[in-house]
Amino acid sequence: FQERIRFWGWLGLGIGVFGISLIGLPDEWIGSLLHPETIEASLGIDALFQSGEWLMLLASLSMAVGTVLVRWVCKYSDPVMATGWHLILGGVPLLAISAGFESEQWVNIDGYGWIAMVYAAIFGSAIAYGLFFYFASSGNLTSLSALTFLTPIFALLFGNFFLGEVLSPLQSVGVGLTLVSIYLINQRDVLAEKLNLRSSKQEDVSNTTTGKLLKQSQQQPVEVKVQVGVEISE
Repeated sequence: FQERIRFWGWLGLGIGVFGISLIGLPDEWIGSLLHPETIEASLGIDALFQSGEWLMLLASLSMAVGTVLVRWVCKYSDPVMATGWHLILGGVPLLAISAGFESEQWVNIDGYGWIAMVYAAIFGSAIAYGLFFYFASSGNLTSLSALTFLTPIFALLFGNFFLGEVLSPLQSVGVGLTLVSIYLINQRDVLAEKLNLRSSKQEDVSNTTTGKLLKQSQQQPVEVKVQVGVEISE
């Protein structure tokens, strides 16, 4: 859609991905990167598909693709209709996978579970995604997508307040980097304009200084000493 991310936007995206990785990936997995002898064991194929963190990263990638495609879809359909198809096409395959690989999933749902499911379906999915896709169809996709970096931060805060979960040092660093990335992405045009303005001012000062020196050199008289030698032959 011909959006210009520019240098500050790319820098913010890179910092954001790194910060989210520090938040979501296990500290043991990140620590294993510092020890090459343990990387092969920690990155096995079995661990790749059994780890929930990899599934969350895959879900984030799917969400990013859907956010970009929704603007094209909204050219031919209403955002509410697009949200409905988004939930159906995403929910039905998950329901089929759950029926094929899980058992007694319906039996273990109590009354609070049904209330939580209804709340998530209405407020967390239909209304939230409807508003998100509405803004995505008309706003800036890069800036809007950057706000999704706040999701794991709020999850950590609520987990700390209601469940007593404690943030690890790496997760705290990840939260700080994520907030910095959101600022860089949303202020990328302002930062680029300030940088260009500063560069132009420095160039103007340099040109002004050069012009003054040239003007002073033209106004000052220049003495030229010429030695003339005359040879007289008899």
